[in-house]
Amino acid sequence: MIKHIVFWQIKDELEKQIVMPKMKQMLTSLVGKIDGLVSAEVGFNYNGGDYDIALYSVFESKEALAIYADHPEHLVVKKYVHEVIKGRTAVDYEI
Repeated sequence: MIKHIVFWQIKDELEKQIVMPKMKQMLTSLVGKIDGLVSAEVGFNYNGGDYDIALYSVFESKEALAIYADHPEHLVVKKYVHEVIKGRTAVDYEI
């Protein structure tokens, strides 16, 4: 299993109330649409710090994560996310 964790900074402070729920809905809706994506959980940071929103997702394998990265459904989400963020960091690890 592969864990894929991503943190994002939202570009516009005033837009967070709109942007973050939309990102959550878009990201979690990918489960069941992309083979190998086991689960996706999205949370909003309430504790300060550099990042506003987090994705915690699980994949069956490294190959499944690679398929997800280029999957058309994911690319639609990625396009939106890149329009509304100013920063991103990610960690992938195998368990």
